[in-house]
Amino acid sequence: MSLAEVEARERRAQARGLYRALEVLRADMARRASATMEHWDALIQRPEFVASARNLADYLALRRGDLVPFQAPLASLGLSSLGRAESHVRASIDAVLASLALIGGEGEAEYPPVEIFAAGPARLAARRDHLFGARRGNPQARIMVTLPTAAAEGPELIAQLLAAGADCLRINCAHDTPEEWAAMIGHARRLGAEMGRRVPVQIDLPGPKLRIEAVSGEEERLHVGESFEIVPALPRGKKKLRKSGRVQAVLSHPAQHAALTEGAAVWINDGRLRARVIEVTPERVVCEVVSTPGKGARIRPEKGVNLPGTDLRVPALTEDDMAPLDFALRHADIIGYSFVQTGADLRALFSAIEERLPGRNPQDWPALMLKIETPLALRNLPALIVEAGGRMPVGVMIARGDLAVEIGFERLTEIQEEILWLCEAAEVPVVWATQVLEGLVKDGQASRAEMTDAAMSQRAECVMLNKGPHLAEGVEVLLDVLTRMDRHSNKKSPRLGALGLWHDF
Repeated sequence: MSLAEVEARERRAQARGLYRALEVLRADMARRASATMEHWDALIQRPEFVASARNLADYLALRRGDLVPFQAPLASLGLSSLGRAESHVRASIDAVLASLALIGGEGEAEYPPVEIFAAGPARLAARRDHLFGARRGNPQARIMVTLPTAAAEGPELIAQLLAAGADCLRINCAHDTPEEWAAMIGHARRLGAEMGRRVPVQIDLPGPKLRIEAVSGEEERLHVGESFEIVPALPRGKKKLRKSGRVQAVLSHPAQHAALTEGAAVWINDGRLRARVIEVTPERVVCEVVSTPGKGARIRPEKGVNLPGTDLRVPALTEDDMAPLDFALRHADIIGYSFVQTGADLRALFSAIEERLPGRNPQDWPALMLKIETPLALRNLPALIVEAGGRMPVGVMIARGDLAVEIGFERLTEIQEEILWLCEAAEVPVVWATQVLEGLVKDGQASRAEMTDAAMSQRAECVMLNKGPHLAEGVEVLLDVLTRMDRHSNKKSPRLGALGLWHDF
């Protein structure tokens, strides 16, 4: 037997072994996915979301195990390594099985229809356009802009943003007034009509206030090793440092105070000041500072407070959200749901909307943006997507500021990738949010790291810029970066276009 014949025989044997292993994997995936769909079935009231949920169930079942042992052997046979299966999980496995059958000489190959591979991406693109607006040509990712108060004063700023390349606008109801929100939306609607385009508006509900409510000694800078106190209340009018010599702070939400146990982490102002609880009494909680910038950090009112590692069971929909919700139901294309963590949070919102829009089909409600900000929301994300998407159009915002604080800055890099993959499998659009080109938008100059982050954001369906004095310039730069990146990648897939830089070689 010649060497070529020996090698061909080994290839066939390798293909047959891979076929049997992958067949077992597929059967296990199908069984687990079927059980998941039985659990989800009652949540899905929109027939058009069934295929998306089924593909998500397949993806979750497939990714329970380690696929790495399959990848190199499959690639050595010139086959898909399943690294891009998110949009068509079952069809990808079936196509590989068909090719393995051919190579291994075991029966005829039964390939899935070609149309299946295009259906998922087409649904995702249509949902992206529904949420964030359609665009001719590149970039594929849309640009969302958070409007500052100045946008209410006249149409000029919004006109600049739209001309620079913004696709949709965001209003945060934690700031400004209903009169200012209405003015912003009025300008956006008129300008969109004049330009002959739809400019979707997302209105974010404020959600529970998890921040510093009051401080005694707010001008004091705290350094590593020093301590401060969290107390239920300050004496009336007491703003200066107490005789104890410690800064004292009051938290805005009682659930946070109740969750403070010895050893718990306390991060203030997006983690600029990091501390741990060293003593708990009925009168006070003493915290020791473990990290600050070199010059120290102050504790000031209205700064956010996070308790990394603690699951706060705080309802996402508060009484203070009801007036903004009434406004959003009259004016918004998308409702941003802050601090959503559980199915109970979703059902509370659905109930509130049904009370305000009795008899209205949920298909006619504004779309819903799930803002993923906590570890609990992250763990519940598949169920949140299915329950929300089963009722109304839905998107997911990676709220990278709070999420990074809650799960750790180091973990954010991998978690934001996993959210992108999961949402692609569910055919749900993603917004890449928080600190995108922040240096450019606020100070007029972006860092190298910010430019790299902006380039990575191209894999999401929408990228959000926050407000700042150089916002229009930020939109122009982001548009350019996204357009350039579209030449080279689509989600996880590289595009192998010609490399113009080295055309002489």
